[in-house]
Amino acid sequence: MLNIKELTKALKQVAEEKGLQPEKVIEVIESSIAAAYKKEYGERGEVVKCEMDQKTGELKFWQVKTVVDETTVRFVEEGEEEIEEKEERHKRGSNNKDEILDENGEPRLPRFNPERHIIFDEAKKIKKDAMLDEELVFPLETHEDFGRIAAQTAKQVILQKLRESERESILAEWRGKEEQIVSGIVQRFERGNIFVDLGRTVGVMFANESIPGEHYRSGERLRFLVLAVQEDTRLPGIVLSRSHPNFVIELFRMEVPELLEGAIEIRSIAREPGNRTKVAVVSLADGVDPVGALVGQRGTRVMAVNNELGNEKIDIAEWSEDPEKFIANALSPAKVERVEILPRREARAYVSENQLSLAIGKGGQNVRLAAKLTGWKIDVRSQSHPEEVQDGGVADMSKAAEVEKEAE
Repeated sequence: MLNIKELTKALKQVAEEKGLQPEKVIEVIESSIAAAYKKEYGERGEVVKCEMDQKTGELKFWQVKTVVDETTVRFVEEGEEEIEEKEERHKRGSNNKDEILDENGEPRLPRFNPERHIIFDEAKKIKKDAMLDEELVFPLETHEDFGRIAAQTAKQVILQKLRESERESILAEWRGKEEQIVSGIVQRFERGNIFVDLGRTVGVMFANESIPGEHYRSGERLRFLVLAVQEDTRLPGIVLSRSHPNFVIELFRMEVPELLEGAIEIRSIAREPGNRTKVAVVSLADGVDPVGALVGQRGTRVMAVNNELGNEKIDIAEWSEDPEKFIANALSPAKVERVEILPRREARAYVSENQLSLAIGKGGQNVRLAAKLTGWKIDVRSQSHPEEVQDGGVADMSKAAEVEKEAE
């Protein structure tokens, strides 16, 4: 027997724990009882609706029928019906998802079922202004006594509906949170992927979204960038990242009020996670030093971001509309003597001999990131030997992309 009052009490408690709306709880209760009623007392194909008085627990049941005519359903003779059922069972058994077509190649209309359909002319006798596809309800005998099988059906419906409601509730909470930073606890590791406890749900950071060389411990609390909220999975898929360039931008937004206020703006970023990041920033307000704002007093702001990234080096350059100036700034911390602009968005940057290795960087990293930051092909050369092409001193966007791919 299905104890309605106990069921209601239990569901409300579950709903509070899972953060569901009371209206959703009532819908779940009514759907489950309707399913149990149909299992115990209903007919095949019948659509049963249940309403419950929340104060008294009193139940009312209706049969729902859709108004149809020959344009919306097929009327099949008894002999033909058995043949069609066999055909449809064969279709389902073959796992063929294609619709069954009629002789004209059109999708076949649903078969008329007196338990769920009512013919238009008959509907007009009951309700004068009845319209096609309208749903009419007919009272059913009230029952509160359900057998074991019906109770089991109700339980299954409840669990399914609760899962669906919880999933929808979580998705509603996370929609629009892409590109935001969240805090979570490392929960478990599976095939290189890291699962993170985010409270009501679990997020996943795939192996290629983690910072190379960074080690994670179960129970450790970290910050993550919400990369995507996938809605086409059985469970809400909150995809996280620590290697994405926007993770660095959002960390700076948390530390630098001027970014939130719009006084300064990060125009571009180039990152090789775990090693080095270059950020180009510009001032949008008079008297605001963009680089100084990101660095902070005694370097406190950039250090806070740096600590979150595991001591990844961060270079902050001032953005400029003048490509010569911007390229020179992008090659920081090296001091550039002059920049020569060439056709096809190419440039040569000349530095003194003692600044050459700094401008190129280890394995060409500094010039490579500068090229990605500016969008220019950069050729770093010595001021004293301008005709010599330096080993690793030439970089463009394509080479930067190749290095990123190799790192993954």
